[in-house]
Amino acid sequence: MTANYRTTISDKRWIAYDIPGNIGWITWLMCTVKEIREKGVIRSITAIVPAVFMLIGVCELISERIAGLDRVLPGERLFRGFGALMAGGLLGIPVSVSEFRKDRKRSGIMLIASLLCAGFAGLLFAGYKKE
Repeated sequence: MTANYRTTISDKRWIAYDIPGNIGWITWLMCTVKEIREKGVIRSITAIVPAVFMLIGVCELISERIAGLDRVLPGERLFRGFGALMAGGLLGIPVSVSEFRKDRKRSGIMLIASLLCAGFAGLLFAGYKKE
């Protein structure tokens, strides 16, 4: 049996963290799709890996919301949701920096997106404490 984690973050703070975090992962996915269309899947693998982590996190968080588990989460769900989002954002940082010479505009946008995703998912993640 896994431990439960509870957050006492206010609704206002939750929304203040959630919106920029959502902007981050959505922007990363849009840039990744555009990159796949232009360069193909094989040349875009480095952008796909963070995107997969972000999608895992988002899917988990949606399933938690559907199950009514948004303020109290089992450890596995906490790590699969906010942990995966944070990991995807953190993985995106070196990926976007490494591509900076090839495409400054898109790499800059992806860097900001990964920072938003990792930062705000991390703030929500840190708000959960073991019961």
